[in-house]
Amino acid sequence: MDPLVVILVVVTYFALLMSISYWTGKDDDSDSFFRGNRKSPWYIVAFGMIGASLSGVTFISVPGWVSTSQFSYMQMVLGYLVGYFVIAYVLMPLYYRLNLTSIYSYLEDRLGLYSYKTSAVCFLISKIIGASFRLYLVAIVFQYSVFDKMDVSVPFEVTVFITVFLIWLYTFKGGIKTIIWTDTFQTTFMLLSVIITIFLIGDKMNLSLGGVVDSIIDSEYSQIFFFEDWNDQRYFFKQFLAGAFIAIVMTGLDQDMMQKNLTCKSLGDAQKNMVTFSLVLVFVNLIFLALGALLYIFASEYSLVLPDKADQLFSMIAMDGHLGLAVGLFFILGLVAAAYSSADSALTSLTTSFCVDFLGIEKDMPETQKKKRRWTHIAMSLVLIIVIVVFKRINNDNVVSQLFTVAGYTYGPILGMFAFGIFNNRRVLDKWVPIAAILAPVLSYIINANSEAWLNGYKFSFELLLLNGFLTFMGLLMLSSKSKLTEPAS
Repeated sequence: MDPLVVILVVVTYFALLMSISYWTGKDDDSDSFFRGNRKSPWYIVAFGMIGASLSGVTFISVPGWVSTSQFSYMQMVLGYLVGYFVIAYVLMPLYYRLNLTSIYSYLEDRLGLYSYKTSAVCFLISKIIGASFRLYLVAIVFQYSVFDKMDVSVPFEVTVFITVFLIWLYTFKGGIKTIIWTDTFQTTFMLLSVIITIFLIGDKMNLSLGGVVDSIIDSEYSQIFFFEDWNDQRYFFKQFLAGAFIAIVMTGLDQDMMQKNLTCKSLGDAQKNMVTFSLVLVFVNLIFLALGALLYIFASEYSLVLPDKADQLFSMIAMDGHLGLAVGLFFILGLVAAAYSSADSALTSLTTSFCVDFLGIEKDMPETQKKKRRWTHIAMSLVLIIVIVVFKRINNDNVVSQLFTVAGYTYGPILGMFAFGIFNNRRVLDKWVPIAAILAPVLSYIINANSEAWLNGYKFSFELLLLNGFLTFMGLLMLSSKSKLTEPAS
């Protein structure tokens, strides 16, 4: 594909994003940036959250998973439903009742200052590494498919700067208010990319829509439920329970995702948003998996050489011209939409968390708030650029992927602290909480590394998050007394 064509399409795409940013960023104040003035229509938030929850990693990787895991991912998606209902009817009432801007400030009142700061640090670490990893993948695709094919050499560092600068450019004024609407725009392009690819593959193989469905069902990839072996990482109850808790932690206890929900006009609207979003997400994930099965069927039909890494399958078929120019262009747009719809809100939530949780910006005058917010926004953008460049310098995809995995360990302490705070009234020795929050992930990592030897062949999958949260909870329990008053923050 001609790189100039790709650049023209991407520039046009971002011009549309900038027009949305201009329209939504007229009220350049902190309430608009952090909470969208609490005026977002719930159905717009629900639709936009689909793109935010399905990052560029999902867009690239999920279709490739079906070769080894079939449709077993749907077991986890069904677990998500349970988690989202817990968010809607347990966590959201709490957040709205306390009128929170940063959800982690709840822990200051409930457990103390050290607990509050620990949870915010855990979020910052997770989100910086996670957002950088997703943008790193996008930058790699741009570098190899566009800039490396140009006559003028473009360093990877320049690619990264452009990638992050574009996010900063359309979010620096409107913040979350802008993102609510740009996510809707980007979700549309992401879904169009997948649907058009499925349609064109079917057309190439002379299959009707019914023929496409039958081909997927009859293939070796379509098994959803796995009940046979509890040591199998695809085992139903492991995936289902993990899905429920992953949804609770990575949506309900994540400032990034909850900041969107907290822009709704009322608790009732936020709950309608969450329930609608969770139901639609089931079908969207099913479409992604169907695309994966169809890509493998297509590759087999035309005797294509499969890439060494399964998550490169979609990009290979789309970008190498097997399905025509349209699929290649929509793949680029879909990838950009998926990656940016999660990365832009990550940058905004990082800015929000640092401003509220560490700078105490809500106590400042409006002009001081604006200055601090803008400088923090710039600083967080630079942090993302640095981390992405470091990933490239490591020059080992396995190591980078492991860093992304390790970042997920920091969500366990957040789960444990919120569970402890919500489900009992015990007083905790707040100044020792950071120790418990460090030990729980370390112990989880050690147990995971030795689980097959220690637990009769048992392999942890995503349910490792439950273990991490449980260890944090038990650590806090050991640091607590029966008094119903929390230790004063020191």
